[in-house]
Amino acid sequence: MNDKSFGKRIALAFKQTDLFLLFLCLIASTYGMLLVYSATKNTLVEGQIISSEFKSMLIAIPAGIIGAIVLSYINYDYFVKFFWVIGGIGILLMVITVFFGVAPDARQDSRCWLKITDSFYFQPSEVVKIAFIVTFAVHLDAVKDNINSIKNVLLLALHAAVPIGLVVITGDAGSALVFALIVLGMLIAAGLHWSYFLVGGLGVVAAIPLAWSTGLIKDFQKSRFLALIYYDAEEYARDAAYQQNQAINAIGSGKVTGKGLFNGTYVQSAAIPEAKNDMILSVSGEELGFLGAIAVLAVIAMIVIKIMVNSKSAKDSHGYFIDMGIASMIIGQTLINVGMCLRLLPVIGITLPFFSAGGSSNLAVYLSIGIVMSVYRQSKKADEYTFSPANVIKFT
Repeated sequence: MNDKSFGKRIALAFKQTDLFLLFLCLIASTYGMLLVYSATKNTLVEGQIISSEFKSMLIAIPAGIIGAIVLSYINYDYFVKFFWVIGGIGILLMVITVFFGVAPDARQDSRCWLKITDSFYFQPSEVVKIAFIVTFAVHLDAVKDNINSIKNVLLLALHAAVPIGLVVITGDAGSALVFALIVLGMLIAAGLHWSYFLVGGLGVVAAIPLAWSTGLIKDFQKSRFLALIYYDAEEYARDAAYQQNQAINAIGSGKVTGKGLFNGTYVQSAAIPEAKNDMILSVSGEELGFLGAIAVLAVIAMIVIKIMVNSKSAKDSHGYFIDMGIASMIIGQTLINVGMCLRLLPVIGITLPFFSAGGSSNLAVYLSIGIVMSVYRQSKKADEYTFSPANVIKFT
């Protein structure tokens, strides 16, 4: 192959990359890092330039971007073909977490992390979400022509119950809810009849009193639900409702344009517990105002819309279901996180995609974007410019 031909191939391969989606993600992450830096600025000691949380993002985001670009050049058909390997690794990771998971100081109720070093923790459920989306997409494709049969619905429910159950065992109720929302979104995309959603919803409502009375919902979890109602009662205001009350006060104090970056009274005095993670929206709300908070949600909305638009042009239903699953993941995490910040939902420890601190979550969301970009590339009939043994020979 001559140099000119090789150059043309590289140029076309670059052109067939979903640069707009990647650009939106970079804007979101840059904005997020700015907010995390502000939220952790008050924790810096003399001689320290950045916090450990900011450093984690500084490593995870570039690594995630590189991973996304690499994945975008791999035909997602490989992921579909070896779904059983991907699914098996995901289940193995969760089983290891069940037995060897640890709970960081900030979340003693959840043993959902694996300790790699004294300062580095990895949350397997973040990457298992991606593995689950791939395997569930394969399952949906296999039954899409007869998805409304009771047998297929029960098998799909069993498929979903395995990872959700393992996540629940580790104590990570928040991630379990995200998995459930991914399932919901993908089933809607697959055209499951509305009657199944109605029956499922009624079943959940009926199960709540049972779970509440039998102890399946623990006391600290009950207090978080009750705090949504009795947030101003002294018993809850100083404990279960404190974090949310502070976040809402901070957001309200920012008004329309905010108090200025690095100038938030609540943020800079560390008055909002876990402002860098669960309550990152309150940082933008206080320091950049209503406009800053809306900007956060607008960027996420544009990313989701772009993914959903991409799904419509996927070359097959595998790609369509994968894109819709990843869009559902981002939507689900965003709704839960914003709901926590606005005291519409109990605090269950879910990060805001692209914005919250956390190496595992930031790395995982970019890897999922990489698969979306792979689906996009294949929709452009880019087989010649994606990784395969035959194509490697062509380029050499």
